Amino acid sequence: MLNKYENEFNNWIDKEKKAIELINVVGKLWFDRSIELLLFRKPLFDIGSSEVLAHHQYAKDIVNKNISIYDSLAIAQAIAKSNLAPSRIDIGRLASEWIDTSGKFTSIEDFVIQKLSHHIGKDKIKMQARDVVLYGFGRIGRIAARELVMQAGKGEQLRLRAIVTRTNSDEDLIKRADLLRNDSVHGSFLGTITEDFENKALIINGQVIYMIAAKDPADADYEAYGINNALLIDNTGVYRDREGLGKHLLAKGIERVLLTAPGKGDIPNIVFGINHADFSSSETIFSAASCTTNAIVPVLKIIEDTFGIEKGHIETVHSYTNDQNLLDNYHKKYRRGRSAALNMVITETGADKAVSKVFPALEGKLTGNAVRVPTPDVSLAILNLTLNSQISKADIEGKLKNASLFGNLVEQIEYSISNELVSSDVIGNSHASIVDGPATILSKDGRSAVIYVWYDNEYGYTRQVVRLAKSLAGVIRLTYY
Repeated sequence: MLNKYENEFNNWIDKEKKAIELINVVGKLWFDRSIELLLFRKPLFDIGSSEVLAHHQYAKDIVNKNISIYDSLAIAQAIAKSNLAPSRIDIGRLASEWIDTSGKFTSIEDFVIQKLSHHIGKDKIKMQARDVVLYGFGRIGRIAARELVMQAGKGEQLRLRAIVTRTNSDEDLIKRADLLRNDSVHGSFLGTITEDFENKALIINGQVIYMIAAKDPADADYEAYGINNALLIDNTGVYRDREGLGKHLLAKGIERVLLTAPGKGDIPNIVFGINHADFSSSETIFSAASCTTNAIVPVLKIIEDTFGIEKGHIETVHSYTNDQNLLDNYHKKYRRGRSAALNMVITETGADKAVSKVFPALEGKLTGNAVRVPTPDVSLAILNLTLNSQISKADIEGKLKNASLFGNLVEQIEYSISNELVSSDVIGNSHASIVDGPATILSKDGRSAVIYVWYDNEYGYTRQVVRLAKSLAGVIRLTYY
């Protein structure tokens, strides 16, 4: 028994060493060449060796293959030797495909070169960094700031240059910085933040970000701060129509506007991964739709395209937001005035109507409602669908799981096989939709399905916003998922 203990422990230590080697390769590729490595969408940059090995265990469980740290390290080292363009590469998928080759290649280097042949050549993609301005610094604004800073890499994609609030006194800078450093839901910011009072700026991980005061969108002069042709992300929700959001375009230095809420009128509502390529390059104002729309549309698209949806009802169990009252008080909408921390609150949602704006094939087929609950983050969409065809539970589970691992929606959909998944487990998940596989229900006649979809309505949604922002700014790298 002692020998078994020693053998297992020594084996673990060796894996930890290999994980540290992998972390070193990942960091050099990221900072030197804008090449980002992931393991079935799990991050490998800026994490510890034990977390790397935990991601490998997840990979084994989700694909039922022996995805090892040794194969991952060898693949990463082969990528480091290759002349790849800026890319985002899932070495989990590569490791899975390497296992399937069963010795068809003379070496893992030859395998990598063939699989990534379309990525080889630094001139295959040329990116010019784009300036970003955050207008508003609330829940979504602060998470976006964290993500933009952490994803800066060598500075070839989005560069956060300014944050606009109503005031920017020294006291305001201190308070804003403290709120960015510490978050009750998402934890401490794992970086450095310094207040620069003289220049009215925050220096975050070496990036100088101006804190600009403006009470009206047209008031700011961004060019005065060296900001040009910028993408402005409005996360205040104050303006949602073309007239209001158009004021941002009157400010010097702004080229495009992205709203982090459902847009009104003719403003394009976009769920990245679904309809982000459907709009004219001449459009200047966009909406990233709502967190719920981003969560349900990817799953609904898979089901509609595969089995067909006759009709359905979407019930959202949503965490409370700042729109509600902490204690009972007047509110312009019924029920939302009652204490958010003490009550489950039935309220309306526009997600059913918003779906048709993003995915017209479902127009008129869905109804929807929402219940706000006393949790600070993570929500659950319950998709109760009547299908056009008769299917088995294995059919629907297999299709959704496959879509989460391979294809065009792997960034949007994660498929959970855990029997213990609860809302707090989803905090910090980068996907728009986390399908709760074991919870899926199918009627005896195979025509009605109930699918449970979790989503971090703050972080997961913000990651979708950043993906869309990169697309609008033209700084999307090559991908291999």
